[in-house]
Amino acid sequence: MPALIEAFLDPASSTYSYVVYEADGSQCAIVDPVLDYDPAAGRTATTQADKIIAFVGEHQLQVQWLLETHAHADHMSAAPYLRRELGGRIAIGQSISKVQGVFKGLFNLEPEFAVDGSQFDHLFAPDESFMIGNLKATALHVPGHTPADMAYLIDSSVILVGDTLFMPDVGTARCDFPGGNANQLFASIQKLLAFPASVRLYVCHDYPPENRKPQCQTTVGEQRKSNIHIHDGIDEAAFVTMRTRRDAGLGMPTLLLPAIQVNVRAGNLPPPEENGVTYLKIPLNKL
Repeated sequence: MPALIEAFLDPASSTYSYVVYEADGSQCAIVDPVLDYDPAAGRTATTQADKIIAFVGEHQLQVQWLLETHAHADHMSAAPYLRRELGGRIAIGQSISKVQGVFKGLFNLEPEFAVDGSQFDHLFAPDESFMIGNLKATALHVPGHTPADMAYLIDSSVILVGDTLFMPDVGTARCDFPGGNANQLFASIQKLLAFPASVRLYVCHDYPPENRKPQCQTTVGEQRKSNIHIHDGIDEAAFVTMRTRRDAGLGMPTLLLPAIQVNVRAGNLPPPEENGVTYLKIPLNKL
């Protein structure tokens, strides 16, 4: 049986979350779940995650994995909430420790905050194989956007690419966050585009032009033919020049500062202070 993929779009952050499963009643993986956050009020909600819970219940699925493609800068992760409600193990690439090291310093996190990835239930090594029920999966290390980005190959026919590639008419991910590297992103994308042309690619975000609605699925062949940043014939030097120039003109994501300090904790909120209130920090004039 081929892998079944159910997509959930969070319009506020243009994020796609996914449920990957084999059939009704099977085990499943949830990928990149979103915790709603209102930055004006400082309030979280579980509206998006509850849609996933409803789908899992309707199809009688058992959650085996809660997979993060990276520590997101545009939304908070709902993985801990889903683990409490549905079970499963929260997993990310082992290079998350590099990201944690950078942001522990930026946010001056508590001394006991570990930068070894131990907040997550499992850390994938590059090209590590694992199972989602009877579906064979491989964790592909695809750094460039951040040092810890992962893509997940499912059943040799599907790749959840995270923030490496977007839809062909949108292009590729930015590389100007701490630890980002355009040369690494070029190599990571070439790794993905070396798969057969028919392999389906599912993106983590879509920022569509005005003439189309959001989409989440493309193919290796479509990317190689028409990705506006990295189609066949674009060499590394040209890509790096384009990406560097483009990144220099981009503003910071609205939720970067709130989101990243939560997501390096595997989606857990910072510990409450003496008054019992949890706070997020905003470092001034540092980014």
